[in-house]
Parts: sequence; C-alpha cells; structure tokens
Amino acid sequence: MGTLQVLVNQLSSAALIAALERDHAGFALLHHWQQGEFHHDLVLAVNERRELPGRILVVATNCNAGIKEVLCFDEVPDRYALWHWRCPDNPEFSGALPPMLERAQTVHWFDPCLLLTPDARSVYSEAARERQHGGGWKIKDS
Repeated sequence: MGTLQVLVNQLSSAALIAALERDHAGFALLHHWQQGEFHHDLVLAVNERRELPGRILVVATNCNAGIKEVLCFDEVPDRYALWHWRCPDNPEFSGALPPMLERAQTVHWFDPCLLLTPDARSVYSEAARERQHGGGWKIKDS
C-alpha cells in the first residue's frame, strides 16, 4: 500500500494530521477553501516528502472533517482549476491543474458536483444564504 493510501485510510483529518506530524515532520497549512456548506479543501505542504510523490497535498473533507480524498502535487493547484477538474461541465470554473502525482479516495467520497446544484441541500435558511461562485451555499455577507 502506498504512502498516500495510508494517509487517506486515516479517514479523519485529526488522524491524518497526527500521521503527517509523525511520519513527515509536520506540515504547513497553505489554504483552506470551502465550497458550499459540505466540502472543504485543505492545501498542505509536508515538511518532509519521504515516500510521497510530491510535497503538496489537497485533503478534501466533508463538513465533519471526514476525509473524502487526498490529491498529491509538486505545486499548489489553483482553487478554481481544481474545481474545473472535478466538475468540467460547470462553466464558472476554469483553469488547468499542475500534474497530479497521485490520488486516493475513501468511503466518504461522492461526486462533489452534486453539492453545487441549485437544489443542493442546505442547513441555512433561504434568507440567510447566498450562492457561491461555481455553486453551493454560503452565509450571506453582511
């Protein structure tokens, strides 16, 4: 089993963070991107790559910090290029990703494009929410 699969098998962000601290001398959090209410991308740079194919990890989580997938790169991808790769039919996303070196998914994975549809579920009332660029809901800006 590859190193990325070992990380993704942690299933929770807390366990993955502990594994990165233990096995890769820690990491730096470069970005936290939320798309809609139920998807988060944590962009991490590991301190020591060791057996990983690249230093940059994109850890996709659900709203409960459960890991859905981990992507590995040598450079930080653009947020909307990442979403263009995920949802190529969404005209609001564009851009090209740097080479993806490895990808691993968990049992938590499902098509993230389903979170961006106009009828996507929301815990926010209609009066309190607004649509995000590309889809999904966020709390209205005051």
